[in-house]
Amino acid sequence: MKIQRAGSQPSGKGPAEWFTGAVRIDPLYGVEAPNAMAGNIVTFEPGARTAWHTYLLGQTLIIMAGRCLVQKQDGPLETVLSGDVVRFGPGEKHWHGASAETAMTDLATQESLDGKAVDWLEQVSDPHYAARANNTLKDHRS
Repeated sequence: MKIQRAGSQPSGKGPAEWFTGAVRIDPLYGVEAPNAMAGNIVTFEPGARTAWHTYLLGQTLIIMAGRCLVQKQDGPLETVLSGDVVRFGPGEKHWHGASAETAMTDLATQESLDGKAVDWLEQVSDPHYAARANNTLKDHRS
């Protein structure tokens, strides 16, 4: 048995190459052979989001607080809330982040394959985000 105490790893700022806006990453656990799973708590301030990305073996998000926007390539933007679980399949191009008005925190878990988990791609543009976020907000207010 191994106990890793809360706060034993420092929080970090989400790198600008991977995120737009203010994002904090709190590592929970990293890959330790033979296990290939890692997990982080990630907090997105309003309007913050990931770049487009894919995971070799997929990714699971558990929304812990706030309002999260998620979109897979060529799919509609979806709003998910605290308690919702989102699973992205292996190689599925997607992005996720906070709504324009509300911060969001998720528990993100993913597995590595041969030491690699993710491929980071292009940023989600401000016009792409704004057009979809505004439409999603209108849909939920009607």
